[in-house]
Amino acid sequence: MTSTTIRPAHVGRPVARTLARRWARLCRRSEAGMATAEYAIATLAAVAFAGLLLTIMGSDQVRGMLVRIIQQALSIGS
Repeated sequence: MTSTTIRPAHVGRPVARTLARRWARLCRRSEAGMATAEYAIATLAAVAFAGLLLTIMGSDQVRGMLVRIIQQALSIGS
């Protein structure tokens, strides 16, 4: 009867290098496509913020308040 011995794949290689390769492979897998999703979310947030600013700046009260602040700032230097 013959017996078969199964050797682990990491025999003969430093364990740290094997673990580092596995860790790097896992990190690459989990990050796939994340950059595109992050850019999309940031773009949507910027568009929403711009819309909010346009709505606020369209108000006569806010516009008048900003004009007064700017006039006061310019008159201080004179």
